[in-house]
Parts: sequence; structure tokens; C-alpha cells
Amino acid sequence: MKKTCIVTGGSSGIGLSVVKLFVENNYQVFNLDIQPSDLGQFCQCDITNLKQVTSIIDKISQHHHIDALVSNAGIHFSATIENTKEEQLDKVLSINVKGAYAAVKAVLPNMKANQQGAIILISSEQALVGKPNSFAYSLSKAALASMAKTTALDYASFNIRANAVCPGTIETPLYHNAIESYCRKSGANKDDIHKEEAKLQPLGRLGQPEEVAELVLFLASDKAKFITGSLQVIDGGYTTQ
Repeated sequence: MKKTCIVTGGSSGIGLSVVKLFVENNYQVFNLDIQPSDLGQFCQCDITNLKQVTSIIDKISQHHHIDALVSNAGIHFSATIENTKEEQLDKVLSINVKGAYAAVKAVLPNMKANQQGAIILISSEQALVGKPNSFAYSLSKAALASMAKTTALDYASFNIRANAVCPGTIETPLYHNAIESYCRKSGANKDDIHKEEAKLQPLGRLGQPEEVAELVLFLASDKAKFITGSLQVIDGGYTTQ
């Protein structure tokens, strides 16, 4: 019998790699995303619409035991606190934090009834260290790390595990969009910036989304059944410096 996994933001980047790997490992995967995808079972969903998120997950819960939730949907925003407008902060928190809140809250009744479940929140290395020009993004990712810890404690008695994966600089469309935006504003050369980013990592390269997906799959599996409330860093050694 196939296990069931719900992934938010599974149409590109890390989320797409997660959907692909879980499908390959015999999971039935529901991908909640605004952008269509042929992988898994696509569910058109605006993650900022909390009622929509809840409704979709409730419908899935009526027919499936939800074994895992991977809350991955998110956006990047680069600015200091002074240069962050209130509406920009609201957008980052709405997608990165409130979307995760809605998804986690919606899967819990199903997981509690089945006395098991794995919740994986895609946070960031910025939950552990600060970076310049990253006020709203860092704030949102630190919130996800906190959400993993509190959820782990609150639902351990139901055999529900919650962990946060904290990727470093991963080569995704989100990464390339951020680099291109920086280059447009600064006039820097994209290839030069790309090489500089790689040099900042002790392993001398950027991470790949497939590598993050492997960690997520492990955390969802019984091999990780004694791991909960943890922040799993996958950053090529960046935060050890």
C-alpha cells in the first residue's frame, strides 16, 4: 500500500525534487501549488488562501492516511528592515509562515487519528545565522524552525514527528532569480556572483535540490523515527564558519 505525502510548493526547485523522489519511492504525492506540474497529483492552490489550503487537505484526509507533510512553499525577499514596506513583509509572512501554519494545522487531525505522521518544514540556514539585506526572509525562516520545535513537543504523544530542514545556498530557480535581481540593481556580472557564492561554501560549491530532497525523504521515513524537533542543516558547512 502506498504511503501518502502532501507537498506545498512542489512544482519547482526543492519542492519539485521532493515530489519526484517521493514518487520514485512509491508515495502517492499531492502537490499544492499555484504553478501546474505533471509530477504527482497536482492540486491548484494559493498557499496564502488559508481556507483553500485547509479545504484541499481536508478532502485528501477523507480518503487517505496522511503519512507526511512537506511544507516547502516560499518566496525570497532581499531588503533591510528600513527598506521593507509593510505590504512586502505581509506577503513574505503570508506565504512562508501562514501557509505553513495552515498546512500543518490541517494535517494534524488525520495524523492524530492514525497515531503517526512526519512533518517536515523547509526552513533555511538563516534560522541559525544572520545575513545582510534579509530581514523579512530570515524572520520567516526562523519562525518555521520554531514551528517545528513547538509542534514536535505538542504532538509527540501522538507519534507525530516535526523537523525543520535548513538548506544553505541551493541552486534553484529561487536562487537564480535572487542573483539576477541583485545583478540588475548593482550592475554586477552574474557569472562572477555565482562563483563568489560557491566560494563562500566550505565545500566549494552550491547545494543541489536533489540533495535536500534526500534528507527530506529520510526524515519522513521510519529510519528517522527517533528524530523530532530538530533543525537539520544542509549547507555545505556554511554555518560552521
